[in-house]
Amino acid sequence: MAADLSNIVKAYDVRGVVPDEWDESLAELFGAAFVEVTGATAIVVGHDMRPSSPALSGAFARGAAARGVDVTLIGLCSTDQLYYASGTLDLPGAMFTASHNPARYNGIKLCRAGAAPVGQDSGLSTIRQLVERWSEQGAPAVAEGTAPGTITEQDTLAGYAEHLKSLVDLTAIRPLKVVVDAGNGMGGHTVPTVFEGLPLDVVPMYFELDGTFPNHEANPLDPKNIVDLQARVRAEGADLGLAFDGDADRCFVVDERGEGVSPSAVTALVAARELARNGGTGTVIHNLITSWSVPEVVREHGGTPVRTRVGHSFIKEQMATSGAIFGGEHSAHYYFKDFWNADTGMLAALHVLAALGGQDGPLSGLVSSYDRYAGSGEINSTVADQAGRLAAVKAAYGSAEGISLDELDGLTATSADWWFNLRASNTEPLLRLNVEARDPETLAKVRDEVLALVRA
Repeated sequence: MAADLSNIVKAYDVRGVVPDEWDESLAELFGAAFVEVTGATAIVVGHDMRPSSPALSGAFARGAAARGVDVTLIGLCSTDQLYYASGTLDLPGAMFTASHNPARYNGIKLCRAGAAPVGQDSGLSTIRQLVERWSEQGAPAVAEGTAPGTITEQDTLAGYAEHLKSLVDLTAIRPLKVVVDAGNGMGGHTVPTVFEGLPLDVVPMYFELDGTFPNHEANPLDPKNIVDLQARVRAEGADLGLAFDGDADRCFVVDERGEGVSPSAVTALVAARELARNGGTGTVIHNLITSWSVPEVVREHGGTPVRTRVGHSFIKEQMATSGAIFGGEHSAHYYFKDFWNADTGMLAALHVLAALGGQDGPLSGLVSSYDRYAGSGEINSTVADQAGRLAAVKAAYGSAEGISLDELDGLTATSADWWFNLRASNTEPLLRLNVEARDPETLAKVRDEVLALVRA
């Protein structure tokens, strides 16, 4: 019987429980299908610290090599280190990780040569169809005379670290004390090499690679997962704290008081620095639920802001078509033209360190000019009839004076003093609400009005 992969092939990646939903035999077919769809003659494969990652990535490599494709294994790496390898070697790549999901999950993030994303509409749906068919019939025989590809190993960590440090100069900053919570994820592998030789006093937390996540989930966007970091920053009298997610492609920042710095403020800060590097011109991408601060700061520094849908495939697409120099999302994903338009939380962290170390004030003071409004954060409501509730909210605000609506991604309503976005989850029966306003009182009023309609 053909495998049904509808539950594990998502919009941007493969993700599911091992071995219940997928295993090494399917990983081997994914390897064969990936090279079939990309037409690659060589690929690069990396993996995170999950217990199932070495076997799954090895099976994927065998599936690709059996079809005559040479495979470079880079072993343990962060997702952005895999993008570095794909970019610098100019090869399609596969990263075995389930990011911040619990230990029993694993997944694959795929890219074409130069770290170009592979999503549902750019090859992933075709890969899924092939794997489903081949799981029943077996993969077709390779052309006669095709020799199996080679499987070789290469270490890319030092090159990755050097590339990042070539993009941000930290040599002249004042010494900083930084607490880093790797969450037992891949930050424990990359941070020591990237930060080596910099004027940083690093206090490590949970650097031991452990895909069972014994200390907390490696998802710094959930407030409960940065409590340890916040306490340690205060206890150490540190200048800042950094928290990485499981595959270390996202980075969350905590100031000297232990307060979280909003990813929108980080986006604005990095945008200002990237625009300065590019002579005060350039396009900056931001998704539609980043703060008003982001386009304001971009314009103030001579740049052109471009608003896009939520999701990394949309951002990377816009980065490529507009030639943007930088892009940021509310979820702490940061994209750089100088990093093949791919996302790297580590490069954003280096920008924050450089900005902080290049002046004398604390981080809270530095980011205050980039954090101008009151924001709700993302509020999820479990709703059976998503379309019906969205329609009710649209009806309530659509005829109101001084309010404009757009439906680029869900429903966005904007007035002079506030905006909100309400959008349905792709994977769960949820409506996600984000609200921003000029003051906390207005924020609370709008938030409560919209939630009353959503949860009616």
